[in-house]
Amino acid sequence: MGKRVLFFLLTNILVMTTIVIVWSIITQFTDLGRSFDLQGNGLVSLAVFSILVGFTGSFISLAMSRWIAKTMMKVKVLDPNGPLSSQEKNIVEKVHRLSRAAGLTHMPEVGIYNSPEVNAFATGPSKKRSLVAVSAGLLNVMDDDAVEGVIAHEVAHVANGDMVTMTLLQGVVNTFVVFFSRIVAILVSRLVRSEMQWIVRFAAIIIFQILFSILGSIVVMSFSRYREFHADRGGADLAGRDKMAHALRSLKAHVNRAHVDSQRQDDAAIQTMKISGKGGVAKLFSSHPDLDERIKRLEQR
Repeated sequence: MGKRVLFFLLTNILVMTTIVIVWSIITQFTDLGRSFDLQGNGLVSLAVFSILVGFTGSFISLAMSRWIAKTMMKVKVLDPNGPLSSQEKNIVEKVHRLSRAAGLTHMPEVGIYNSPEVNAFATGPSKKRSLVAVSAGLLNVMDDDAVEGVIAHEVAHVANGDMVTMTLLQGVVNTFVVFFSRIVAILVSRLVRSEMQWIVRFAAIIIFQILFSILGSIVVMSFSRYREFHADRGGADLAGRDKMAHALRSLKAHVNRAHVDSQRQDDAAIQTMKISGKGGVAKLFSSHPDLDERIKRLEQR
């Protein structure tokens, strides 16, 4: 679901902002970074710097993704060799069986987190160090076939290496963000007195970097929507098209019921699902395509 993307983007923005703050403080009191100007070698140096910072930020975010997800969602990791309830054993069995069918040689960690939202996500820095987690709400609402379809979809994300691909894309976006935010910050700083230029440039870099990161997320979200279709196809291959389609229809039915019940309009379970798609400008920032479109494409396959 959308949580893996949200965690990755937020971590990426925080990491990038931290790098910029530390670097700006260092360059203020050393000779480092003084070659960054708007001409000749200065632009080349800035481009190289932007690439290094951009990809460093994205790969640090990837490395932290599994830990961040466990911590923020308070995921209970299920030990396949430990004491488990029948429901927990069923989830572990499904994840491992589908993972083997997907050709994974290292089984993902399996977890459950206590939330009423109907959700699941897969994350991790590599296929060898991945996590597949489902919410208690999903297990309570969906039947066994729908749960298997959802898990197959998440395992397909792991098998497709989606997090690594997104990391590379985010690295490219970060590079442009760092490059152009510094150029704009330099131009803005020239509008004030010389004694104020450093602090103005420092603030402008942070502000424009966050702003450009949000705009850059449009590109990342576009890829995220594309890979959801790809994971639906992968989930259909692993669990069967009927189970995958049933899972999507179950999600759609749950969303419809929630919107009909006015008392649940502000329910966090709906606000955080991010799976039903949005219209207008909001669609550009949606991590998932419309459920009707996903079902249609799956059935036409």
